[in-house]
Amino acid sequence: MAHIVNTEQEQAWNGYEGAHWAHHQDRWDAVNEGFNDILLTAAAIGRTDAVLDIGCGAGATTRLAARHAEEGRATGVDLSRPMLERARASAHAEHIGNVTFEHGDAQVHPLAARGFDVAVSRFGVMFFGDPAAAFANIGSGLRAEGRAAFVVAADGEGNEWIQALTGLRGLLPMGGFGVTGGPGMFSLADPDRIREVLTAGGFTRIAVERVEAYGRWGQDAEDATDFLLGSGPGRHLLHQVDEATGERARSELADILRRYEKDGAVRLRSVAWLVTAERP
Repeated sequence: MAHIVNTEQEQAWNGYEGAHWAHHQDRWDAVNEGFNDILLTAAAIGRTDAVLDIGCGAGATTRLAARHAEEGRATGVDLSRPMLERARASAHAEHIGNVTFEHGDAQVHPLAARGFDVAVSRFGVMFFGDPAAAFANIGSGLRAEGRAAFVVAADGEGNEWIQALTGLRGLLPMGGFGVTGGPGMFSLADPDRIREVLTAGGFTRIAVERVEAYGRWGQDAEDATDFLLGSGPGRHLLHQVDEATGERARSELADILRRYEKDGAVRLRSVAWLVTAERP
């Protein structure tokens, strides 16, 4: 049985949140796929490389890495059993044979001395209870002079989907949602914090670059509203208010998102930090 230390995250990603992502894999991939080329170009995966994908989710980036490492292998690690089940099914359907998926908490998962050439992650390394320990463990899985390339969420102010949701502050109890440095997805939104935890984890030659991409959130404002409010954060906010207030919030969010409708889709900008580093 996998050893888990980030128990709250384990519960979330094996509960509603993980089920939502697994069920809507194609939609979440459409939201985040703009960062794929950015990440994989930085990772510079070779044909024979062994690749470790941290927080792989439903496995989109792991499968892409496996295609780049066509004579090597790609291994995805994630807490979420529903998402890993979807990842394995997708890899099978796409006939990708050099990819495997492991259920585990990357902060403590047995990675040491496994000789990976490169570790990658698309928005999967922001949720550790002890980031320095997690990055030390990830680094232990890399060979000497192995490299890492991660994409992590930057400030909420630059993410249009965050701004759309915080536009409902008068109706929903937003609290610290989207605040840099808060727990969860914005825990590494400060570049100095990124350098701090990677250095503490034993990485060197750390570089942090601001990048952005547009994601497809829905066919129109109403569709995007349903998707956003059906996600984990949206559902959590709605559950804290009565039904009438929730319906007002839904209507206001659709009005906000309508300005982003173009050519049969709602596309929103996300900003991120592209982080590269090496293990000495």
